[in-house]
Amino acid sequence: MEIELIDNKDKSRFEVEIEDKMAIMDYKKKDNKLYILHTEVPKEFEGKGIASAMVKKVLNLIKEKDMKLVSLCPFVSGYIKRHPEYKSLVANA
Repeated sequence: MEIELIDNKDKSRFEVEIEDKMAIMDYKKKDNKLYILHTEVPKEFEGKGIASAMVKKVLNLIKEKDMKLVSLCPFVSGYIKRHPEYKSLVANA
């Protein structure tokens, strides 16, 4: 699925607009680490691959910026378990 990921720095979250609704991924940045706190997709769009597409884009962004990921979000942690090619992006602490 192709999505347009927006980094809303004022709200510390990534956003994807879908039919006038908003899928979000809350984050915090600290010490070259991106802490993913929460991912949420509107109920009517769950199961359509939107959250997975968001995670993939964010992980690629982390890689491009030479950052590390700290996942506090169960969905993101599960995604990394299913896609071990991103495991090298996970911070050790």
